[in-house]
Amino acid sequence: MFPQRLLVAWLAGVRGGGLLALLANQCRFVTGLRVRRALQIAQLYGRLYSESSRRVLLARLWRRLHGRPGHASALMAALSGVFVWDEERIQEEELQRSINEMKRLEEMSNMFQSSGVQCHPPEPKAQTEGNEDLEDKEQPWEMVMDKKHFKLWRRPITGTHLYRYRVFGTYTDVTPRQFFNVQLDTEYRKKWDALVIKLEVIERDVVSGSEVLHWVTHFPYPMYSRDYVYVRRYSVDQENNMMVLVSRAVEHPSVPESPEFVRVRSYESQMVIRPHRSFDENGFDYLLTYSDNPQTVFPRYCVSWMVSSGMPDFLEKLHMATLKAKNMEIKVKDYISAKPLEMSNEAKATSQSSERKNEGSCGPARIEYA
Repeated sequence: MFPQRLLVAWLAGVRGGGLLALLANQCRFVTGLRVRRALQIAQLYGRLYSESSRRVLLARLWRRLHGRPGHASALMAALSGVFVWDEERIQEEELQRSINEMKRLEEMSNMFQSSGVQCHPPEPKAQTEGNEDLEDKEQPWEMVMDKKHFKLWRRPITGTHLYRYRVFGTYTDVTPRQFFNVQLDTEYRKKWDALVIKLEVIERDVVSGSEVLHWVTHFPYPMYSRDYVYVRRYSVDQENNMMVLVSRAVEHPSVPESPEFVRVRSYESQMVIRPHRSFDENGFDYLLTYSDNPQTVFPRYCVSWMVSSGMPDFLEKLHMATLKAKNMEIKVKDYISAKPLEMSNEAKATSQSSERKNEGSCGPARIEYA
């Protein structure tokens, strides 16, 4: 009987010319519910996030939605604690850009190899998204270390006290498949890397195979440990005989900033591997391009020294871990055979929940500080 009474009242209102008033009351009711819900969400985020984290979150939401009224759903998703994969997943263009960098460096290496002229890495193509990239393009690469199978360059990042680093190296005693898999296997990484405090997959994207990871690592005393939240994606290009791994920092609602660690919010890494023959024969070249802001108070030359010395050390630890896995036949997950999209069943379960459990999880190619 109650619904029937509502219908009779509504019809009476229409006949009496009160339809607009009825609609106005309904709009006020819905608006009130949404405002109350927004306040509740704001209070929740106020308890979970520090003031600096809230500012970063709101700034990112504003950049996404500014001038894009059709993306209000992204705002609602962020406020409700949902990670927006459409905005954050690593695209095919990013993978291809890293592969192209490797090809250009190989061309220059071949060009100067016979003449004995020092080979600097080629300048990346200019980006069209902002003036900072154009200014960064004008900065020259500086050779930091020049060994037979290991060359390290750095280049200033415009507007900061930091550098972007690039390594071109060669290994001849392990296979590309082994080296690639050891980088990706987080369970094995926890065994051979003593600096790791925590490393786990937070969420997986069933569309691209991208993964969000949370990584906590020791820093040299007396500095606080650092934590990274980043998205990564890997690909094996059988046609061009290359493997690529791309990682960059993101924000994820299930991993708020912790007072125990210093959150690193600026981080990028691209690793490209070129086998000398095949994925399963010893010998390959690799190109690693890397930058991050470790949030230290040390002068520029101190940070540069830490990275320049820590980078070869980490890569050698990675190399030795690969040799150990090879010689001792340690079981390492084969990520080349198990392509990212073939993990979709596991990814669906992970992406639909906020559980942060490791089931064959994967870790990044990262550079540690000495």
